[in-house]
Amino acid sequence: MPDYKDAFDHSGGGPGPYAEVMTSVEAAQYLKMHVKTICRLAKEGKIPARKVGSEWRFLRSVLDGWLAESLV
Repeated sequence: MPDYKDAFDHSGGGPGPYAEVMTSVEAAQYLKMHVKTICRLAKEGKIPARKVGSEWRFLRSVLDGWLAESLV
């Protein structure tokens, strides 16, 4: 599985390819999964995410790539 950590290090001034950051609730709705499942997968490193304080953050474009790879 590719390493998506660099995707979270986007430091450009404006919106870039990784502009849409989602909360765990938004990511769960997007992937049609339970929020507890999303958080567990993130904690286990099975889904690309970044912890910000006590909350998980997800990038829509990275989730799209992760989902596409996991379906193949």
